[in-house]
Amino acid sequence: MLRTVSSVVVMFVYWVVLSGFFTPFLLAAGLASSIAVVWIVRRMGLVDPEGHPIHLAPRATLYWPWLAKEIVKSAWDVTKVILSPRLPIQPTLVRFRPSQHTEVGLVTHANSITLTPGTITIEASRDEFLVHALTTAGAEGVTGGDMDARVARFERGA
Repeated sequence: MLRTVSSVVVMFVYWVVLSGFFTPFLLAAGLASSIAVVWIVRRMGLVDPEGHPIHLAPRATLYWPWLAKEIVKSAWDVTKVILSPRLPIQPTLVRFRPSQHTEVGLVTHANSITLTPGTITIEASRDEFLVHALTTAGAEGVTGGDMDARVARFERGA
């Protein structure tokens, strides 16, 4: 029930943000549309923990600030590399095994790597990630395990 209600709320808020209209009739129409869409999607069996992971919301409040800090740190490192007269880049491909078990965990980890400047996830599977890094230090940071451990905690809730 919580997943259904949160799906309606998320869809309605999204509708309000995109529409920008706040008249009573249009707000009611947006709410009715959100309820109808969630009802149809629920009947199709698509409102599930993977498609709408509301159970991860409390953990996201701890993970997102850490990820934002890592993005800023990495952006600063990439900026220093790019502005350096020697341009000390060392493009590197690394493979490593992620410790996540769910699709949400794997996608969160792969996207977190890609959001961090200087690295991009090229291939992601349950068995292995292939990541391109701008420098060897960036590659070591990816395989170092800090992000992997944090995403695993985010996924498990431990």
